[in-house]
Amino acid sequence: MFGIDLFDVLFDPRFLVTLFVAIFAFATIVTLGMPLLERDTLGRRLKSVSERREELRARHHAALNAKRGALRGEAVGSTKVIKQIVERFNLAKLVESDDSRDKLARAGMRGPTPAIVFMFFRFVMPFILFGAALFYLFLVTHFAWSGTMKLGASVAAALVGFYVPDLFVSNLIAKRQESIMGAFPDALDLLLICVESGMSVESAFSKVAAEIGQSSAELAEEFALTTAELSYLPDRKQAFENLAKRCGHPGVKQVATALNQAERYGTPMGQALRVCAQENREMRMSEAEKKAAALPAKLTVPMILFFLPALFIVIMGPAILKVMHMI
Repeated sequence: MFGIDLFDVLFDPRFLVTLFVAIFAFATIVTLGMPLLERDTLGRRLKSVSERREELRARHHAALNAKRGALRGEAVGSTKVIKQIVERFNLAKLVESDDSRDKLARAGMRGPTPAIVFMFFRFVMPFILFGAALFYLFLVTHFAWSGTMKLGASVAAALVGFYVPDLFVSNLIAKRQESIMGAFPDALDLLLICVESGMSVESAFSKVAAEIGQSSAELAEEFALTTAELSYLPDRKQAFENLAKRCGHPGVKQVATALNQAERYGTPMGQALRVCAQENREMRMSEAEKKAAALPAKLTVPMILFFLPALFIVIMGPAILKVMHMI
């Protein structure tokens, strides 16, 4: 009887109509709500590039006037409090690693403020997770663990807390590199067209940054920043090396090396960019082929967990219901 009732409910016209109406209503809400959740990141990133350009201009004039140091804005609000804590306890020497600032730059966070916030959370996250683990293990739950085991689990949580900011930054770097490399071959073609049309390297980077912003705001930001560095850094080689370091991808490093060699030996930049564009497209095609080759192995577990049970239900369900009815 249970099987027959379930069968009747699933194929009841009123139930099917209600289900379809609910699906259509959910799809309508998602369609109307997704544009409202999208944020315009291009304007914010271009604003940070403008601030970086002003910083480079300030450093350039400071070097010409033989002044020491760089001009920096004062932190406000909670950032000012965090900065005071970091300076008071000298956390830079305690928790900062050698590649922290490079990783933050690859994640798109430049300047002193992101570094200060990163060091602050790297210092406080172990204590936060340690206290949360103690509260959860000793007061909330009642596991049959000894006090030593609970304390050891809390210490392990504190160790994990030390690496939580690094994991967060690494995730930002991966997403940023994915966005950059998705639009980089097209941007390289545009750069090649601009250079072969007679534009200078600075004008070409600026033009491509304006055109590629809709496809990848991150790549537009990097190209605009490279334009600023080409204008204000005394060594143009350093600007291309900074671009490769911030992107952290072999394709961008190859292009930076080719541009440096073209600048040094006077070879045509159009020829170097043409070769790099072809190699970057082949590299992207190779990555796509690798993902396609790994797809069958990745689909094995989802097929076993989701597709096969549903297939068995569809095939054997009517027979089971019929047997239950006969019994």
